[in-house]
Amino acid sequence: MKLKRLIAMIASAALLAAVFAGCGTKQADSGKLKIIATIYPEYEWVKNIVGDADGVEVSLLLDKGVDLHSFEPTAKDIVDISSCDVFIYNGGESDEWVNDVLKEAQNKSITAVDLLDELGEAAKEEKLVEGMQTEPKENESGEEGTEYDEHIWLSLKNAEALTKRLCDKLCEKDPGNKAVYEKNAGEYTEKLGTLDKQYEQTVKEAKNDTLVFADRFPFRYLTDDYNINYYAAFSGCSAESEASFQTLVFLADKLNELDLNKLVIIDGSDKKIADAVIDTSKRKDVKTLTLNSMQSAIGDDDTYTGIMESNLKVLKEALN
Repeated sequence: MKLKRLIAMIASAALLAAVFAGCGTKQADSGKLKIIATIYPEYEWVKNIVGDADGVEVSLLLDKGVDLHSFEPTAKDIVDISSCDVFIYNGGESDEWVNDVLKEAQNKSITAVDLLDELGEAAKEEKLVEGMQTEPKENESGEEGTEYDEHIWLSLKNAEALTKRLCDKLCEKDPGNKAVYEKNAGEYTEKLGTLDKQYEQTVKEAKNDTLVFADRFPFRYLTDDYNINYYAAFSGCSAESEASFQTLVFLADKLNELDLNKLVIIDGSDKKIADAVIDTSKRKDVKTLTLNSMQSAIGDDDTYTGIMESNLKVLKEALN
């Protein structure tokens, strides 16, 4: 675990112990089934499953706009997780802190759901494609280790499969609301499946089959779903923000070689790399398009399916 996280965890644990001591290690029980989801897309899936089920409270851990890659839990977060009934987290390197929190959980019957683990063989390793700027990946022992792509929510097929798994988990935990959960999950997965088919049709009818990203690339699950080729400056979990001249030239050459006039970035980008790639390509007709990775700011009126519908429109333009 990174030193900064370790220090934060020790400080939080000390404060957590003080909190529990001050309240006799017993939290006030509202009588509701308390569910906490770490990030927005998965919170949305759970909210759609729960619907108007009686006696259920669903909370989002990370505020909208907080990136899971840099998140560190506060003492309050640890207390909330420790006393909830169901804790749903993404899994992967960014969630290494979860194991330490769960070991000290006050509620020993907490149901913890690691969604990356739930994907099983469908989980994908981080992949470096031609032209991507690389950086060393190390595990806690200091050796280079396997890192899984954490951006599982950017696949509608994953969303559908994980909604079903979450429904099963909630039915086991709260059988009294099983009928409600199964009905809501069925309706929601049908909606996800319809949108998935729209993506398939859009890609099938597209003029091109390749995307060029002047940014990090968190969309591997999505592009693999529909057999879309791609080139990008960095991998999805990269901490890099400055592209080398070699990377800029590579991406610019791909625009020229493939005769593409669309360049893609992700939400929150300052467009500096995109502008540099366009300048290097010498093309005057390149348009920059933005795909929403749901890693940064989410509007109050946004929904998971709404954002994926908007991404479909962008994808259609990018491939034509």
